[in-house]
Amino acid sequence: MESWRKNPIVFWLLNLPPAFWLFVFFIVPLGIVWVISFGEKRGVIDIEITWTLDNYVRAVEPLYLEIFWKSIVMAGIATLACLVVGYPVAFAIAFAPDRLKAILLIAVVLPFWINALIRTYALIAVFRSRGSINFGLEWLWEQASALLGLVGLGELALLGEKFVPVPLLYNNTAVTLGIVYAFFPFMVLPLYANIEKIDRSYIEASLDLGAGQWRTFFSVIFPLTWHGVLSGVIIVFVPALGAFFIPDLLGGTDSQLIGNVIERQFKSANDWPFGGALSFLLMYLTFGALALRAVVSGRKQGLEA
Repeated sequence: MESWRKNPIVFWLLNLPPAFWLFVFFIVPLGIVWVISFGEKRGVIDIEITWTLDNYVRAVEPLYLEIFWKSIVMAGIATLACLVVGYPVAFAIAFAPDRLKAILLIAVVLPFWINALIRTYALIAVFRSRGSINFGLEWLWEQASALLGLVGLGELALLGEKFVPVPLLYNNTAVTLGIVYAFFPFMVLPLYANIEKIDRSYIEASLDLGAGQWRTFFSVIFPLTWHGVLSGVIIVFVPALGAFFIPDLLGGTDSQLIGNVIERQFKSANDWPFGGALSFLLMYLTFGALALRAVVSGRKQGLEA
């Protein structure tokens, strides 16, 4: 590729517009919030920049550290669930016949065509007491009761007993499932892109040399797709860590994550300095995750070299 120094005008014409957009609509607002995080709230809407660290000290109090830790754990569980389910899906798409790949990819990307808020509201209809899942469980309960009655075993507690809906909504499980549903495509797509690039001859050679399916997967396939796994984990974990509308809609009083706390500081509490401090602590965690990815990728490349 020709060096950009030989065509500096073309280089600047192509890069100045996105650089300007990034600076005005990302760097500047981020800098404003960072400055505000060192201020103090005066009255309802006034903020005085005093360069105090009180907001950061308050943000690391045990109450907020517990919420941070809970957010990390729930985001980690959701990310792991996306990986466990998404890897086989991505693998199946990569090895599917060419005529089916486009259809399967569209099926994965299709949720992106609908607003995430609407999709989360749809989960309420699925999880609620009279929702789709409980209707299905109730039908199975009735069929089992009828079957036991036919074989003369109705006295075994099912026959005549009323079905009790399973509490699937307004708890941590609903929040975790909601995060998985919302960010699942972000795991599948980088995995698919990485698996698609695998040289099939490596897999065939492993099987021909006597390695079983599982050993081939852990010794050949997984190491070759490690970068896709790492990318998918980061892409899912980072937004899951700051999710706020999913816990709001699907969670209960004990399901609030750090994103909900930050959202309340900027809206109902109107405490922008403290909200800014919490936001940047969350951003530092994000940068830490990205730095960890860079370190792991670097070590992996060093070992491969």
